Amino acid sequence: MYDDTCRFLAEHFSADFASWLLGQSVTLTELKPSELSLDPIRADALILLESNELVLHLEFQTRPKRDIPFRMLDYRVRVYRRYPDKTMRQVVVYLQPTGSNLIRQNSFTLEHTRHEFDIVCGSNLPRSFYGILD
Repeated sequence: MYDDTCRFLAEHFSADFASWLLGQSVTLTELKPSELSLDPIRADALILLESNELVLHLEFQTRPKRDIPFRMLDYRVRVYRRYPDKTMRQVVVYLQPTGSNLIRQNSFTLEHTRHEFDIVCGSNLPRSFYGILD
């Protein structure tokens, strides 16, 4: 239900997402997940936007899932393989309220590997998004 709307917003208002999440105005273009393939990425609402210096990864979710932290690491490594000189900002946007503790899990840790990403809850979306996602 939200996938098409979120994709539309990220594709058509990428500068607004950059200003909101990065705190600066950056011109971004869409990076297709297929460009990062080892095995195909199967994601409902994975949006990758890039500029000359960075990649902004937006992952829209309606509810938390246990595999999100690993998926975020996987996407980061795939982007690094293709664009080793670009920085990357990853944000999981939870669109619906939940009582799950998984919504606070913003890192993946395995032995000596640790990867972190940002989380935004629907209640913290900019006011301009209200009404569009309803």
